[in-house]
Amino acid sequence: MPTQQGQPTSKPQDKISAEINRYQTIIGAAHNQPTLDVIRAYIALASYAPDDAARQKNLDETWQLLTQLSPQQMSELVINANEYTLQGWLDLLNTYQNNKQDLDKLRLAIHDWQIRYPDNPAAHSLPIALQQMLQEASGNHATIGLFLPLSGSAKIFGDAIRQGFLDAQKGLPKPSLPLPANATDPSGAVNAEPSANPENANTAGAGNGGTAATEPETGAITDTASPTTTAVSTINDAPVNDQTIKVYDTNNQPLAELLEQAKQDGVTLVIGPLLKPNVEQLAQIETPLNILALNELDMPQKRPNICYFSLSPEDEARNAAMHIWQQQKRSPLVLIPRTELGNRVVKAFAQEWQKLGGQTVLQQSFGTLDEMRRSMNRGIGIRLSGTPVISTTPATDPVDAVYIVAAANELTLIKPMIDMAISSRKKPALYASSRSNKAGSGADFRLEMDGIQFSDIPLLTGINVPLMQQAAKKFTNDYSLMRLYAMGIDAWSLAHQFTQMQQEMEFHLSGASGELSIMDNCTILRQLPWMKFNNGRITLENANSTEGLDNTGNTNNIDGTAQGESPGSK
Repeated sequence: MPTQQGQPTSKPQDKISAEINRYQTIIGAAHNQPTLDVIRAYIALASYAPDDAARQKNLDETWQLLTQLSPQQMSELVINANEYTLQGWLDLLNTYQNNKQDLDKLRLAIHDWQIRYPDNPAAHSLPIALQQMLQEASGNHATIGLFLPLSGSAKIFGDAIRQGFLDAQKGLPKPSLPLPANATDPSGAVNAEPSANPENANTAGAGNGGTAATEPETGAITDTASPTTTAVSTINDAPVNDQTIKVYDTNNQPLAELLEQAKQDGVTLVIGPLLKPNVEQLAQIETPLNILALNELDMPQKRPNICYFSLSPEDEARNAAMHIWQQQKRSPLVLIPRTELGNRVVKAFAQEWQKLGGQTVLQQSFGTLDEMRRSMNRGIGIRLSGTPVISTTPATDPVDAVYIVAAANELTLIKPMIDMAISSRKKPALYASSRSNKAGSGADFRLEMDGIQFSDIPLLTGINVPLMQQAAKKFTNDYSLMRLYAMGIDAWSLAHQFTQMQQEMEFHLSGASGELSIMDNCTILRQLPWMKFNNGRITLENANSTEGLDNTGNTNNIDGTAQGESPGSK
């Protein structure tokens, strides 16, 4: 048995092999779940590592396991008085958790820890993840490369994300006090309709006061921010961040060449690419650069240097399943369009529902606008008689919740068709995705949709009215682009917490596009606030206050699919 200081006692080789096998069996049986026995097994195995590479691998895996311990597990740990190495590891974890928000403080705290635990294996060679964080602290700021489509049909989407990212760098408007009851829509354009054609909408360069100098030989664009000319209520007092940002057009060169060019340019962290084909190409490219991809893979792949962030309809569906479950509903139906989007959404909803402990989920599709209008004219409603998606038991209970994935003009037909077919006494609760909300829908729409709950990104809930005003002016109230703008804002925040994001399953960020947390394979989950149409007003359904929010602008929902699904949501 190795000592607590990591030095093996003199033993025959067969006994050493037996002990190594025993520790490896403990680790394998845990299936990457952190327990004290598994951590002890890693510590014991460290003394048997044959070379420096194996020792470093052991340190990295020990640290990864420690960072997965929940606060409750930490509070319940009981260790022996002679477990000096384990105590040192736990103190290192505590040092990290107490100082991780300030990298300079973390560097000093770890230096102090190394003095207090000179015999701990990690004191001689820190886990790679911590080494990277300390390098960021000493190097002040990483050089960031934005990989976005800045030409071609997807340019408008890339511009919106780029604008959000650069605005977050310069400093965003602070939240202001709530508007008075008689205030106008914060966007200044209550009745403004979103652009029907994304190619005709304003690009992110409009009104941003910035300049971009193109370097044709590399395809890179270096942004130099000048003061914004957009009028807002309040701007953060924090100084402008002068971190180097290089922007690369992913429609200009092959992805592999751009990554190599970025490496030569000194980039250490890539934000993007956005388009799904490019994200899929990442799986075939070996690069040392850290990457925050702005889309997801259909089959997630674990790569130590890649995380995935998207405006995913599947995220909304999972969020809807959790919300409906929390409202004590147990017999849901998902009403979807007859499209691939509908299939993806209902599958994600059903999978999350079963994780929560639910049983049968029903699905039902609706037709085109013309088909629904003809049905209404014949007095035919929607009877909600779906078929099981994933079923563990037969569906016997009546539907008590309907999650509707529809555009606004579709929802204006779907709700009365449900009302037509279902008696008021048996009417299920109705929930809608963010597809169905758009700018300028007006009081008549809110009254017609009375009782429906819907989800939205925080940017459009009125939490920060000046920021919403700023976004609305830049994109003429085009909600699809405002969503991508919020995504760009959050990408800036995630870029500055990339190492923490890779290490911590407990990672959490309150962003403009949602409450962000980490799932497996470093894929980011977005959770959205929920609102309700209530007597012509919109109220926050999951807030303590029941006070109505002002008009359409303070709470309107947006979704890239409302005007044609945006690339960040695919």
